[in-house]
Amino acid sequence: MIAMQYSFTLPADYDMGIIDRRIRDRGQGTDGLPHLGFKAYLSARKGEFGSAENLYAPFYLWNAPEGASNFITGPGFEALTQSFGRPSIRQWMVWHAATAPDLGKAQFASSEVLPIEPHADLAGLKVQETERASRAGSRRDVLAAISAFEATTWSLVRFTLYRDAPLISGDGQIYRVGHMSLPA
Repeated sequence: MIAMQYSFTLPADYDMGIIDRRIRDRGQGTDGLPHLGFKAYLSARKGEFGSAENLYAPFYLWNAPEGASNFITGPGFEALTQSFGRPSIRQWMVWHAATAPDLGKAQFASSEVLPIEPHADLAGLKVQETERASRAGSRRDVLAAISAFEATTWSLVRFTLYRDAPLISGDGQIYRVGHMSLPA
């Protein structure tokens, strides 16, 4: 599995209603994509839930790399780049992904990207992160919990989808979910 996210930082005075309409009008276009675990259409408004910026930042879970590749080279992503430019795409190899049967009811998400310390015990970290994601995924308010890493900048991501606004603190980003694209 591969987790993937790109993010567009929008001006502080940007009308985020434009993003809401884009998600509403185009979100179903990724429903049922081959190899898609899910796509969460995410946005954040400056000042809401501690967000420092206005963001449009979809997050994907792919069951196979060819799904990500086909999407990035396809017409939907091309249309996105025509509107916003070509983004840098972060990709992580998944250590653990727990999803609930009612994943489509997600309303909020949190994402925390953390550095992996040099010379960290990677096997031990994988066990810890897998256990953490598994515990989070068993909570009633959580619809998905993902732990993944990437080895270019040596970082890990903790991504969580929630039914309701999360009561969390820390350095992570909280988003609203505008649409959930799920497998067919």
